[in-house]
Amino acid sequence: MTNPRTLSNRTGSRRLDATSLARVAVFAAIVAVLGLPGGFTVAGGVPITVQTLGVMLAGAILGPWLGALSMTVLMALVAIGLPLLAGGRGGIGVFFGPSAGYLLGWIVAAFVIGLIVHAGGRKPVLWRTAVGVLTGGILVIYAVGIPVQSMVTRLPLGETVLMSLAFVPGDLIKVVTATIIVMTLVRAYPRAFRRVWASKTAPVMERV
Repeated sequence: MTNPRTLSNRTGSRRLDATSLARVAVFAAIVAVLGLPGGFTVAGGVPITVQTLGVMLAGAILGPWLGALSMTVLMALVAIGLPLLAGGRGGIGVFFGPSAGYLLGWIVAAFVIGLIVHAGGRKPVLWRTAVGVLTGGILVIYAVGIPVQSMVTRLPLGETVLMSLAFVPGDLIKVVTATIIVMTLVRAYPRAFRRVWASKTAPVMERV
């Protein structure tokens, strides 16, 4: 005979799966909404937008796998033609332009941010959140985006790196903003994370 507690746990797992998928969709939508104000393009054809703030939050709040999945969903929707990128851009063509590497870097960035922020299934703390968002949200995205931009535009890598410095001040502001938002949620609404650290309480004793 099935243990009622076991049945409840299984049902809860299914609800968690459904909730996780919903959260993935929500963060894909958040990044899309952050693109509504548009952006402006610097030399090299890559626009400066606030959408990377959403990428940072996706990784820090959803964790590595769901964060990366949310960005993958967003990229899939963009690929089929939905205008979800800043300036109403969409379509498969954006993945062959100067910003292609940065867009694909969003997936890797969300994963890396989640790994660092939630390292070892631990509760996010200020320093680890800041390091994770900085590493994934800037270093990883640049590491993927700059070489692709250089290849597409046929500009020397060094020149492309110098042009990309225009992104740094804004990205640093986004790192600070994302860190503040995450730490505020940790204190005020930890359920937003639905992470392992939030459920590490004493096990419930069952009567035999």
